Amino acid sequence: MSFRARLLNIWLRWIERPALNRLTSFDVARVRRRFEWQGRLLFPLPRGIATRWTERAGMEVLELGPQGGTRLLYLHGGGYVFGSHRTHKGLAARLALRMGVGAVVPHYPLAPEAPFPAAPQAVLRLYREMTGEGPVILAGDSAGGGLALSLLAMICADSDLPQPLATLVLSPLTDLAMTGDSLQANDATEVLLPPDGVREFALGYLDGADPEDPRASPLYAQFPGAGPVHVWVGDGEVLLDDSRRMVDVLRDQGVEAHLTIAPGLPHVWLLFPGWLLPEAEITLDQMAAAIR
Repeated sequence: MSFRARLLNIWLRWIERPALNRLTSFDVARVRRRFEWQGRLLFPLPRGIATRWTERAGMEVLELGPQGGTRLLYLHGGGYVFGSHRTHKGLAARLALRMGVGAVVPHYPLAPEAPFPAAPQAVLRLYREMTGEGPVILAGDSAGGGLALSLLAMICADSDLPQPLATLVLSPLTDLAMTGDSLQANDATEVLLPPDGVREFALGYLDGADPEDPRASPLYAQFPGAGPVHVWVGDGEVLLDDSRRMVDVLRDQGVEAHLTIAPGLPHVWLLFPGWLLPEAEITLDQMAAAIR
């Protein structure tokens, strides 16, 4: 682990995690403003990449880079409550540039205004539209990683939809029933996510729905005929078991699934550009290599 990674973990543990712990689902506007401000400051777009703001499948969408051929569909994290195409545009752009493709980053419906199942329904409509234009690479982080895997399950259930070339997820939230042992076992090593906060945002998103509905928790889904899946997660994260158990489920169903557990790295470390966290560039290279 690099010296900069150690410094970043200290900042996250002593500044960001306490801030998140003080916020609740009743502070949605404040959570969103804080993350949007951080996105502008810390996660900017790389220079020179073309951007286009548009509306697709009923959502505001940011399109990055080339518009033809294979494209990356990137689903942002934020507990289904905050985050947007603006907060994750830098990550999506850096990943798309590594792969040599364009990217589509939707601002999918968020709770509490649009609780489950609005998000999976919206991204399924967008995926259906994108497959008419060319092959799709599916990716996402945290809640967006869980949403990407839920979308993959819905794709598998629809014989008219082509599979994505691959599904790449980072620190995914795959079990809204919150049954993973690491939620408590890794509380001391987690530098960012407070487990109680994760539970509260999940309950707000579900709005009374069954947490084991596979559209909400892909851990309980079926993946017949799914293409390859690659998962990255930090070894100290409270969501570590969401990744480990998800990969086990996929492998048990005959899916080609790969798991990389990174030592000492925080939740969704790819958000941070290389000048802040050199390990982010290494993982970006791994994700691009998985596509090549």
